[in-house]
Amino acid sequence: MSAISSEALARRLADLADSKKAEEVVVLDMRGLVAYTDFLVICTARNERQARAVVDEARVKIKADTGLVPSGSDRGGGDADWIILDYLDCVFHIFTREARDRYQLEDLWREAPRLELDLAAPEASSAASA
Repeated sequence: MSAISSEALARRLADLADSKKAEEVVVLDMRGLVAYTDFLVICTARNERQARAVVDEARVKIKADTGLVPSGSDRGGGDADWIILDYLDCVFHIFTREARDRYQLEDLWREAPRLELDLAAPEASSAASA
């Protein structure tokens, strides 16, 4: 276990989401905008099963790497169209497409700077450019 900065945690969560093939992974820098967290990590899962796979991967890997566990239980209700893992300094939002379109967190926090991420290029866009 090791200490990790909130930015490093946000980047790690983004990488884990990407490794589980989540789409449209975004990290918003909330420092200076809100007091309750430093970063929001947002991603889209194709379906609820994939959303649960992203959540499970994040819980296991972050705990193994840092000893951190999310505050409280997974939030978002009984279904998995929007799951929240609250690591306090970093809040991880896993949406289905419909829920992400409905709640539009990026629009709500449009003034928040986005972190540049070095994630694997989506297969669909590389196939389209070929």
